[in-house]
Amino acid sequence: MTEVDANVSGRDLGAVAADVQALLARIKLPPGYHAQLQGEAVERTAAQQRLAALLLATLPIALVGGVIAAWAGLGTITLGALVGFFTVLGIAARNGILMISHFRHLEQNEGVPFGPALVLRGASERLSPILMTALATALALAPLVVYGNQPGQEIEYPMAIVILGGLTTSTLLNLFVLPALYLRLGRGRRPHVPAPRQG
Repeated sequence: MTEVDANVSGRDLGAVAADVQALLARIKLPPGYHAQLQGEAVERTAAQQRLAALLLATLPIALVGGVIAAWAGLGTITLGALVGFFTVLGIAARNGILMISHFRHLEQNEGVPFGPALVLRGASERLSPILMTALATALALAPLVVYGNQPGQEIEYPMAIVILGGLTTSTLLNLFVLPALYLRLGRGRRPHVPAPRQG
């Protein structure tokens, strides 16, 4: 096995890796040989894919509160309830993306080492924006819930019920479950550093 090492300077690592990958695809090697790109670029891509899968996997959990609220308060799924589910998904996805981005920012730009301290700091710094989003939305929808299912509110009332229920679980998800899962799955493997050659 032969390794070719290179450091990147002046260009984005992802762009350089894409160029190298394109060049490797054009090279015809003898049977039994293959070229493989390794290192930080590959690990970064793998970590981003894991984080995207993590976010997508947690989104259905955000809907649990909406489902319970629809079952308890409405007894059925209406058009308004469906609109509420889409709204909860949007809020949960936005908060989750911002939470993960903040963790990455702390690690890559502020030099906070990966670990419990990173996750605790990131979650505490995102606590106020997440709670403010949930509180502002809940206050805006509260009158629709208080006045109940009256004529003219056939869509708004079920939507408000589902959103309020979904906000509860999505807020808990983003503040507690997502940071714990990031701590478990968010770290990429350390890039391979070849041993220095003797002589």
